[in-house]
Amino acid sequence: QVQLAESGGGSVQAGGSLRLSCAASGYSGCSIAMRWHRQGIGKERELVSSLFRDGASEYADAVKGRFTISKDSDKGTLYLQMNSLKPEDTGMYYCNVWLYRACSVNGTYYAAGHNDWGQGTQVTVSS
Repeated sequence: QVQLAESGGGSVQAGGSLRLSCAASGYSGCSIAMRWHRQGIGKERELVSSLFRDGASEYADAVKGRFTISKDSDKGTLYLQMNSLKPEDTGMYYCNVWLYRACSVNGTYYAAGHNDWGQGTQVTVSS
């Protein structure tokens, strides 16, 4: 199972920047997407950005042009660079690994659709 640990959250003023990090290990060789989600108070959790094994990335319309997802494979770390932050970006940000194909790791079978989540890191943007 993947171990995920987010860091880098904090409080910034609107227009500022933060970089979130997610230390991730496991599922080597599997078809995975590494994703960032967020959840504001009283809101549903929403997908912010995805990075697929082939390097393709996707972004929610609300963050396109402002956020960049990337990965350092040597360090096993996923990043989310967030620029031009807005108060509506406030929320708990979660790192997520999603298997889009079934995979076996160290003798353990994981079905397609399997998810692992980190504990989250809080981002607060003030106006």
